[in-house]
Order: sequence, then C-alpha cells, then structure tokens
Amino acid sequence: MESPDAVFEALRENSDRHYGRQRTVRAEELVEAAEQFEEKGALVTALFELMSAYTYSGEDRKSPVVFARIAQLWDSHPKEFSEWEAHQFYWRFKWVATALLQVPDVPLTAIERWLGEMRERYQKAGHDLQPVYAMRHHIATHTGVGRAAAYDLWATRGRTELSDCEACETRHRALFHVAEGDDARALREWQPVLEGGQTCLEEPYVSKAYALLPLVRSGRLDEARSHHLTGYRFARGKPDLPHVLGLHAEFCALTRNEARGLEILAENRATFDVVGAPLDRLEWMTGVQVLLGRLAAQGHGDLAVAGPPGRNWTVEALLAFVAGEGDRLAGAFDARNGTSAVSAGRRERLARQPLLDEPLVLGIRAVLPSAEGAAEGAVPAAATGAGAEPVPQELGDLVARARELTRIGRPDADPLWDLVRARTQADGYTHDEDALGPLAVLRAELAERAAFEGFEREEWPQARAAMLTAAGLYDEAGLAGRAAAARARAATAVVASAEDDPAADLTEPLAELAAQLAAAEELLAEERIEPDRYLAVLQCDAMVARHRLIAELPDAGEEVRTAFEAAADRLLDEAGRLGSPQRASAARQYAGDVAARSGDFTRATAELGAALELVEEADQPWRAPRPLALLAQIELFRGRPEEAVALCHRALAAAARWPDQSLALAPFHALLGHASAAAGDTAAAVRHLSEAADRFDRSPALGSAGQAAQVRLELADMLGAQDRTADAVAVLESVVLGDTSGLDPRLVAQIRLNLGRGLAALGEHRAAAEEFIGLADTVAAWTDEQVTHTLVASEAAVALAEAGQWEAAAAAYARAVASHRQAPRPGAVLQMMRTFARLTMAAREAEGLDAALGHLAEADALLTEVPADSPDIARWYQAGATHYQRSRAYADAASYPEALAEIERAIAAYESGGTPGEEPRAEAVRIAALIEANGLHDPAAATARLTETIARCEAAQLPAAAQTLTALRTRLQANAKKSAQGG
Repeated sequence: MESPDAVFEALRENSDRHYGRQRTVRAEELVEAAEQFEEKGALVTALFELMSAYTYSGEDRKSPVVFARIAQLWDSHPKEFSEWEAHQFYWRFKWVATALLQVPDVPLTAIERWLGEMRERYQKAGHDLQPVYAMRHHIATHTGVGRAAAYDLWATRGRTELSDCEACETRHRALFHVAEGDDARALREWQPVLEGGQTCLEEPYVSKAYALLPLVRSGRLDEARSHHLTGYRFARGKPDLPHVLGLHAEFCALTRNEARGLEILAENRATFDVVGAPLDRLEWMTGVQVLLGRLAAQGHGDLAVAGPPGRNWTVEALLAFVAGEGDRLAGAFDARNGTSAVSAGRRERLARQPLLDEPLVLGIRAVLPSAEGAAEGAVPAAATGAGAEPVPQELGDLVARARELTRIGRPDADPLWDLVRARTQADGYTHDEDALGPLAVLRAELAERAAFEGFEREEWPQARAAMLTAAGLYDEAGLAGRAAAARARAATAVVASAEDDPAADLTEPLAELAAQLAAAEELLAEERIEPDRYLAVLQCDAMVARHRLIAELPDAGEEVRTAFEAAADRLLDEAGRLGSPQRASAARQYAGDVAARSGDFTRATAELGAALELVEEADQPWRAPRPLALLAQIELFRGRPEEAVALCHRALAAAARWPDQSLALAPFHALLGHASAAAGDTAAAVRHLSEAADRFDRSPALGSAGQAAQVRLELADMLGAQDRTADAVAVLESVVLGDTSGLDPRLVAQIRLNLGRGLAALGEHRAAAEEFIGLADTVAAWTDEQVTHTLVASEAAVALAEAGQWEAAAAAYARAVASHRQAPRPGAVLQMMRTFARLTMAAREAEGLDAALGHLAEADALLTEVPADSPDIARWYQAGATHYQRSRAYADAASYPEALAEIERAIAAYESGGTPGEEPRAEAVRIAALIEANGLHDPAAATARLTETIARCEAAQLPAAAQTLTALRTRLQANAKKSAQGG
C-alpha cells in the first residue's frame, strides 16, 4: 500500500467482515503493509485489529505476541496512540492474562510475572488495581487455590474505568456462588444481566449459557427454555465461544433433549478444529462428552453424528475421541497448575445425571433419527398410571388379559397386544390351541390391532386391508358377527380417506356398510353376534353419517342431516337397550360435535355433558378426554377461556391416569395453549404450544409435520407479541432449517416471511434479506400470490438497505415497484419508499437529501394512483407518513422552514383521520416543536403547540403520548429559562 491512509481505509473495510479466518488473514496482511511506514500510527491500529481478530476467532494463544509489539510501540512511540488506543493498551492487559491462562504450555510463573507487570503499569499510570485483583480471582478459580480469598479481594473493591464491563463482572460473581452450591444467590446476582439490564458485546448471552443448569435445578424451566433458545442462537457458529456451545450441549443432555444436542454438534462441527484456546476447547469437549455419554447409555452408540471434519463418526467413536482429548487437556492444565482442580471439575460435569424425569420441551423441531416414526402417545408395555398392573408372563395369561381389557375398552390392552404379536412372531413359535384358542381367532385379533394402528396413523388403505384380513380370519373361525364388525370398520376407512375430497365416490363403501348393518341385525336376532360388536357396526354407521354431514357444512342438505340424526339416534337407543353406556356416550359425542360445528352451542354443551355422564356410568374414565376436549373447544369459541383451560386440564389429567396409545395428546396441548393465551397466561400458552409441537413431531399420523409447523408459527407469534423476538426466531428457524419438502408451501412461505421480519427486528438485516429474497423468488412463481410477491420484494429491499447493500437494495426496490404495477400492494411499497428516504439520509451519501426527496416524490406519485375508495390503505395515514418523513429529511439537512412546512402538512393529514389519527398526529407535533425550538429558535411557539396537543391527547385517552409531550415541553421551558438567565 502506498500510504498510511490506504492502510486505515483497508482496516475500516476489514472491520465490516465477520470474525473468522478471512478477517484474520487480512489483518495479518495489513500489519505487514503498515510496517513499511516511518509513522507508526497505522501499525498501532493494525496491531490492535490483529489482536482482536485472534481473540474473537478462537486463536487466543497468538494474541500475547501481538500485544508484546504493541507494548514496545507504547514505550517508544506513545504519541502514535489515539485516545482510544491508549485506553485499549491498559484494557488489553486483561486479554493477555486470559489468553495465557488458556494455554497449558504457559507456566503459571509466567502468568504471575505478567500480572506483576500489569500491576506496575497500572500503578505507574495512576490506575486503580481492581482489574488486577479480578485477574487474580480468575486464576484462583482456575487452579482452585485460594479461590474464596481471591474473590473477596476482588469483589469488595469498587469498579474503575478499566474494570471489566459490569455484565461480565456480574457473571463472574454469579459463577462463584454456583461453585459454592448456592444457585439461588447466583440467580439473584445474575438477574440484571439475564433481564437485559446489563449488557455488552457478549452479554447476556454468555451468562444465559452458564445459568441454564442453575435455572433447571431451581425449577425455573420456562426461563431455562428461553435462555437456551436465545443464547444458543448468539453462540452458534462463533469460533471464540466453544465453551458456551459446550454448555448448551450439556444442557440438552441433562434435560433429555439429546436430539437438539446432536443439532448443536452438526451446526458447530468446525468448533472441533478451533485449537487456539485450549481451555475453552476443553469446556466444549466436556459438554459434548456429557451429551454423547447420554446417547451411548440409551443404546445409540452406532448412531451417525457430526464430529471433526474429515471422517464419518458414530456416537461411540466420537465419544472415545472427545474423552481422550478432554482427559489429555485436563491433565495438561493440572500439570501446569500443580493442582487437580481442572480434572476434578471435569469429572463433576461428566458425572451429572439428567435433571428432569421427562424432556424439557423446547418448542423447536429436533427428533432423534432412531425415534422418528415413534407413536406420539406411545407408552411402554408396563405402562404406569392408575390402571397399571403387572404384565402376565405366560402367553396364555397374557392373551386372556389382553382380551379382557379389550372387551371393557381399557386402553392398556394395546401394549399387551403388542407383546402378544412379538411373542407369536418370534422364531420357533408353536401355537397352543388349548391355551390360546383357535389360531385364526388370534391372528384376526392381531390383524384388528394392526388396523387400529393404521387408523391412528391415518394410513387408510393399510388399515382397511388389515381389517379385511381380520374379517376373513373371523369367517374362517366361524365368527360371523366379528367379521361383520370388521368389514364395517373397513368401510369407514374408505370414507375417512375421502374426507378432504368432496368429489370422491362413496357408493361402494356405503353399500358395504349398509350390507354389514343388515347382516348384523340378522345375526343379533340369531344371537350369533356379541351385542358390543353389533353396536360397533351401528357406531360405524353413525360415524360415516357424521363424516358426510360435516363435509357439507355449513350448507348441508336436509337429507344428509336426517341420515345423521337417524344413525345417531339408533345407536343411542340400541346402546341403551343393550346396556352399553360407553356406546351411548359415543352417540352423544357425535351429536355434540355436529351441533358445535353447526353453531348450536347450547345443544352441543348438553350432548357432551350427557356423554360425560354416560362415561361415568360406564365406569370407564379413560373415555373422558375426548368429550372434555370438545367442550373446551366450545367454551373457547364462546369467549370463556378460563373454563376452557379447566376442561383441558381435566382431559389431560384423565389421559395421564389412563395412557392410551390411540389418543394423540398433541391437539389437547395445542388447545390448552390457545385457551391459556386467551386467558392471559402467556407462560402456560408457550409451554403447551411447545409441548404440542413436540408431540406432533413424534406422531406417525399423516399431516403431523404440517400441524407441528403450524403450531410453531402460532408459538412464534405469541413469543413475538411478548417482545421475545429472539425466542420466536429460534422457533421458526428450527422449521425452515429442517426438511420442509412435506409441508404446505403456503405455510412455509408464511413461516419464512415471519422469520425474515423477526431477523430484521433483531437487527440481523443480511439474514433477513436472504430470507426475503429467497421467499420472493419462490412466490414469484405462484400466479395467485403476486400481491404477496410485491410485499416480500418490498421487505427484501428494505432489509438490504438496512444492511448497507445498496446496489442489491436498488435492484430489489425496482423489483417491488414493477411487481406493484402488476399486483398492487400500495401500503408495503409506500413504506419501502419512505424507509429508503430515511436510510439514504442516514447513510449521508452524496446528494443524500435529493435522493431522499426523490423516493418521497415516488411515494406521492404512487399514492395518487391508488383509487380513492381503495380498502387496502388509509390514505390519510399514508399521506401523513410521507410528509412526516420529508420533514425529517429537511430537518436532517438543516432546512428548517421546509421541514416545518412539511410537518404541518403531516399534522393536517393525520388530523383528517379522526380518532385513529390522534396518536400519529401527536408524534408529528413533537417533531414540529423540536423544529421550532431548536431549528427556528422559537420555543414559545413550540410550547404553545405542545400545550394544545397535550390537551388533545388527554381527551383522546392517550396518556403515553401526553406524557411524552409534557416531558418535552418541560425540557424546552427549562432550556428557554436557562438561556434567558444566561442572557
């Protein structure tokens, strides 16, 4: 490079890059370039940049060498240091001490010598020694020698300008209390950081990682969930935070979220290659070892996982690698320190067991590969609950008990049948007809069980085929009644599979059902069918009639309504005659469901209440969850969320007492989440929507992936409404970063749109722009979604401009305008034009005012093209917003008369909007007052304007706006008084 100025310019360009290898290499090149000049200012700046690059790229061991050169320049050319660099010289003594501690090859005596030099430099410069004592505390914590005394010497001293930031010091105080076993005190100490009151470049995110296990141990699970989601997003992919990533991996292992832990490995595979900070590497390896140890203990040793690049890894192989590497590093630190503190701390972490009996549901998508397809409601054969009992060991006893439980409808019959199937399909099985009855009957019963499983998974063809197999085997065994019931159920599978196809031809299944109904009547008269099997056929008839009626709602004809009423009434009457309250309850539930869908909530409530009474009469409490959930839906729809919440809890309590594999609980939790939100309990809403999404993930039913994605969209909306945008983004990212091929493209588009907006709200404009651009490309191909394309292109342009990518932003801007010509979305395009005007001024480009005014002129022209009666926008608001932005542009350019004239036009436009315009009018008045007072030096006019608008805000019940304007008036009056006294 030809001059120091060229080096400075290159350094500014390099500072825009993310920390990583590219930025570090460029920083090294710029140090070499700066060395050729006699003036050392560029070299000083380049060395500070190189030191930062090493530190924030996980190459801590190199930073002390760079600082040694900086120290030499400080001693020989102190005047070449800017004020900022002079401060940084003393500040970065701490960086060097930390870097030396990171490397086991550096003797402890060398670190002590460095602290001695730091002390001498601070004393000579007149700086307080609190930062020196802070570093001594860190060393004591690392070595385990004199930790309490070192803490007292540091923590009792007042802060100085060279102390670590307040948030980082808070973290170290909290960690001391965690090490002392006092989680409660640690969390109290951490509170200002975790709540966002104390922040820095890395906080609160590093503290969020360290606080995870104390929060879980303290039962504060909602906070732990949130801190993991937001804290991990910050640390993900950062080479200088391997220790933080290790804490998140350990948290996943100890909260039974091993699948999420595997995602952390996959997303941070490059972290294994970060070797420049050995102590942080040890923390990463230990956290990973905790995770892998859990997976190996669960029998997943052969599962493929992401490890160091260059080879394929299994859990078992990677566990051996990280265990060996971790032991080696811990041993090296112990040898350097002369203590066993590092190895002891590592052993303590590795010995930890899960902190919860059930997984802490995180709300994000993460399922172990080996667990995919497992039934959402699955329970083990020896299930626990009110109805749990020892599992018979003899096959004859097992089959007899399964048949008895099936006869009374107990859900715990299902896992017994699963055991029967496994035993009878084992190699060498010989059928004992004396103990088990005819083989054809047992095979038919197992086929029925397979069919019911198919119903649960909504695999209708397979379910129908299995049920027909059962029917044939029952015929073979001479059980015509059971065969008729099986064929009736097979017919319902055909009808159910056509539920979303109004044009489907149901002639054949309806004829089959009618035939089986007639056959069942004859068999009942001949006493050749069990009463419950006969009622099962009637229930199939009522179920199909209900399907057909629902498919035609809300415009169902009289014929289909009459058919349903007849079928339901017949089931109810026959169930009463034959003494089957459980079948009568089903009839009442069907009637209640249809009534609710038809808007007759009074009848629906009555029918479902009667259904619950019949369940109680039958002494079959396991049948209560479904009618309770239907009642909860009705109460929620009627605007009574508290009652809905209570009903949902009753339903889930009943389900917990009687685990039922056929009862998918995901919809129950989703319903409870919605009811909790409507009742104002947002914490419960987040918990239950998260639970619902997780259960849908594990459900084998068709469409469950789409339901999980839909629930996560709703969960993210709720989190966003609570100003928990980072949590919401983490939830949405878990959807779009996974496989979306089986999801509704429209749903994915909405998720990506919301994700882009969330990223923009977090200030991650480049990432937001990528989402918007990709979405715009997708939507552009949808001929029926061109209006959406206009919207997304507008938001992409804004995100690119916010990210400073002006050339790409201009192209997206033009794309949005062109799309608007074909598919108008005036609100979005007008907002884009105003935002470009604001950003153009903020960028202070050449001719910034002219460019800004040009965008606003385009906005004026576009607004005139919108029909006066267009329902898409409020013209008064759009006109006012454009005048407002034009006023701000003039004010930024110190053209105050023009700025005042424009803000007056904005005020008039907002005023024309009536009551809805009062709040934006108040904001415009605030700007007008500032222009008058500060730009035109007329505080009296500004005060009078504010006084009039304060009264308007109070009359319009806008207390926040009135308070803001009152505070401004008070400040202006004080300034005016002070100015007069000075005169």
